[in-house]
This record gives sequence, C-alpha cells and structure tokens, in this order.
Amino acid sequence: MSALSAAEQYEILTENAAEVITEDEFKKKLETSVSENKPLRCKLGIDPSAPDLHLGHAVVLHKLRQFQELGHHIIIILGDFTGMIGDPTGRSEMRRQLSVEEVTANARTYQEQIFNILDADKTEMVFNSEWLAKLNFADVIKLASTLTVARMMEREDFGKRYQDNVAIGIHEFFYPLMQGYDSIAINADIEFGATEQKFNLLMGRHLQREYGHEPQVAFTMPILVGTDGVQKMSKSLGNYVGITEEPGQIYGKIMSISDDLMSEYYRLATSLSTSEINTILDQIKSNSIHPRDAKMRLAREVVSLYHGHSKAEEAEKQFQQVFQKKEMPSEMDAFSYNAPAGILKVMVESGLASSKSEARRLIEQNGVKIDGETVSSIDLELTDKKEQVIQVGKRRFARVKII
Repeated sequence: MSALSAAEQYEILTENAAEVITEDEFKKKLETSVSENKPLRCKLGIDPSAPDLHLGHAVVLHKLRQFQELGHHIIIILGDFTGMIGDPTGRSEMRRQLSVEEVTANARTYQEQIFNILDADKTEMVFNSEWLAKLNFADVIKLASTLTVARMMEREDFGKRYQDNVAIGIHEFFYPLMQGYDSIAINADIEFGATEQKFNLLMGRHLQREYGHEPQVAFTMPILVGTDGVQKMSKSLGNYVGITEEPGQIYGKIMSISDDLMSEYYRLATSLSTSEINTILDQIKSNSIHPRDAKMRLAREVVSLYHGHSKAEEAEKQFQQVFQKKEMPSEMDAFSYNAPAGILKVMVESGLASSKSEARRLIEQNGVKIDGETVSSIDLELTDKKEQVIQVGKRRFARVKII
C-alpha cells in the first residue's frame, strides 16, 4: 500500500473525474483502507463489443492505473456473458447480439491491449460468465424482483425508444441487472465507467444494498471527444485514435485535431501532471508558445505512452518530413502484385483501407494518389511494371511494385 494519507490519495484520485458518488463515502473507504492497510477493490467492466481499444477507452484505464500505483486492487471484468446481450446505453435501437465466438475473439484482443496501460502483474482479470452462467431461473427472478419497470424506464435511451415506438427487448432490461450483479460477485468497493454509464454504476450500488453488501462508490470519467471535435470517440465513426496503431498514425491523428480540443486531450489522453498542463495552456494563451508546437508536444506525449519516447521522436521527424517539408516518408511498407492489379484489392491488402467499400469511398472522395496523381476511377488496374507510391489521405503511404 501507498505511504500517502487518505486525504492525499483523495486529491490525486479524484482529479479529472466527472463525478464521484458519493465523495463522503469515498473518503471513508480511503480512510478505512489506510488504517487497515487493506487495498480497495476497484472494478471496471468491459464488454468486448469491438476488437480494439482507443484513447476514449484509455481515459478510465489511466485512472485505474493511478489507483493501482497507490496499491489498490484492480479487477477487470470482461463481459463475455453480458457482451452477448450488448449494453443498451445510448442506443436508439436494439443492439445486435454477438455470438460466443465474436465475444471470445474480442476479449482476447482486449486482454492483450489493456496491459499497454495497466500493470499485468497487479491486475486481476475475470470473465463474468464465471458467475452469471451459473445462476438458475430462481436466481434470475430474485434479481429481477429488486427493480421496477418504472425505474428501468428512467434510462433516457429506454424512455426515448418507448416514446418513439422503437422495440425494446426484455433481455435488454437484464443488462444493467447483470452488470450490477458483477459488483456483488467480486465485492467491489469502487466501480468505474464513462459518464454515460452512470445508470449501470448506480445499479451496482442498488443491488449491493439489496443483497446486504456495503454499496460501492461510483466513479464516472469524462467522455473523450473524437478527432472530428463533434462526437465521442468511436471506431465506427472513424474519429478514433487506436492505442495500438502505428506511432506515425497516432501522431498524425493528434496533429489533425482542432486547437480547441488540445486542453481536453492534454488532460484526458496524457500522463502529464495538472501543473505541467496548466503551464502549457497558459503559454498558448499568452502567445509564448505557438499552438502548433503545443500540439506537437501533445502528439509526442500520446505516442510515448504507448510506443515509447524514441518512437515518438521518429514519428515527429516523419511528420515534419511529410507535412512541413512536403516530402515522402523515407520508410514505408512495400508490396508486390502481379499485373493487372485492381486498385481496390491493392489498397485493402496493403493496409491502406480496411475494406473494399472504404477504398471505394476514399477514391470517390479524391483521397487517393499514385505518385502524386489523384486516382479518379475505382476500376483502375495497375499494369505498369514498376514501383509506385500510393498515398491515402495525408498520413498513409505504401510502395507497390507491379511485376
């Protein structure tokens, strides 16, 4: 356990949190933890609904890392059972239920990526099927009896769907109940989530009381806005920065955000102290530092978190070479194809597009160039037996040799 007092820990751990429910309970839990030299049990539930983690997911993971560094016990619950239902939070329609195979594959990726932030040796990771799959029908009836339909309809997403005559599956009501039951199963002291998860976190408090447990403290963290500056970061919206993306990709995406987003990204996506961040932001306001330079510092900090300082410096040099000096990157992936090679196939197989539909969209938006010339046809076939450079947008390049 940390040598810091409960009050000192409180100041560190509540920084940048959106809400702590309740602050008095959290102070008491910290005081008990220090006096008994007993770590708090800190829970984060993650449903593996998509295969990759991005900076939006990382906001709460970095908060968990702070708790971990102060000696508290971190428990990651991978919702292989709840993931087959899917969290209805923020949904305007019923979510497609994932198969066991999809959830298992995504969970495996999460296990690998989470430890880019958390200490693997100090993190307990469990699947909630360990206890939820064992509940019998009588157990489920007891669980459901603790809540009314009226209370469930207080959820904004359920209420709106009901008013709009959009179907609500009975199974969706069980999602917050099952997530709350997770807190009982592991005896959680603290549960974490984004602000939109507040209903689910409070459900854990409610059920713990119903089952005779001391209620957990709910920690909500701010939602990181995506690189578009409009909607929350999401892979499906294409406004995300993946934590396992190549250093150059991360650096370039951070440099693409608006100046107005820098403050939020500095506070939620870097490990800099509040005093360091305030100094940088004050320097921007006083014009003692150019916003571009501050953004380059931000990009370096983010890349360093996931790839190290040397890779961050390399990414910055490449960015300067490509965008400031208007030169091609000195290093890029190379691929060979037999003539004739369709442009859509080449883009997908070289990693310049995730699918043929994305490749088609990029070409139609004039976002693809070959040796500096804009590609105008999705039916283009590469036939000249030579090496060519394909560029997608401002940051993605590949050398392609036709043989």
